[in-house]
Amino acid sequence: MKFDIITIFPKIFDSYFNESIIKRAKKSGKIKINIINLRDFSADKKYRKIDDSPYGGGAGMVLMAEPILKAVSKIVGKKKDPKTKIVVLSAKGKQFNQKIAYDWSKKLEKIIFVSSRYEGVDERVIKALHAEELSIGPYVLTDGDAAAMVVISAIIRLIPGVIKLESLKEESHWNALLKKEKKSAAQDKLEYPHYTRPEVFKWLGKKYAVPRVLLSGDHKKIENWRRNHQKNSL
Repeated sequence: MKFDIITIFPKIFDSYFNESIIKRAKKSGKIKINIINLRDFSADKKYRKIDDSPYGGGAGMVLMAEPILKAVSKIVGKKKDPKTKIVVLSAKGKQFNQKIAYDWSKKLEKIIFVSSRYEGVDERVIKALHAEELSIGPYVLTDGDAAAMVVISAIIRLIPGVIKLESLKEESHWNALLKKEKKSAAQDKLEYPHYTRPEVFKWLGKKYAVPRVLLSGDHKKIENWRRNHQKNSL
């Protein structure tokens, strides 16, 4: 199984992926891990800029869509394989669990992770790539790099031959893998979508534009739009 991680801090993974079980799995050829520096795909060759301020105002910066799309395009090529999944690590994504880890370890051959930072990624990345947003818990991290390591760790140990099956069967969550998990009655709201420059870009013949309300300067309308576009937690 192959894992590609798109990040702005590629060296952050050096230690974790070169120790213990993951190191052995790499050495045996059961897995491959490829780290991609997002700045290599910046249109700004001088400063290698990959983020910008959010439309509609607000604190922080948002990772721009086009560098991410170019990076994924180079990994995937002209046609995405059905056994390849693109994942954007985000605090407003679907919450990761053991069942997902198990299913992906069985059904997929490649997972491409887009590691978020700051306020996240331009929402058009998710739409253009048909990517899945994934969170590792009901909390916010400083980055998606740590989340990528958590998810990869959970999946790798379920790949046949990485860990003895007897050991897995004695662990938490194993008996619940094929059962539906109970959902909490409380439905907390998650974060709204983010957009940054440019206003409109074209990707694979299709135009992707920022919602007009975020360009209006009307803070009340922007606030209402954001509230209406928040998702319920799982």
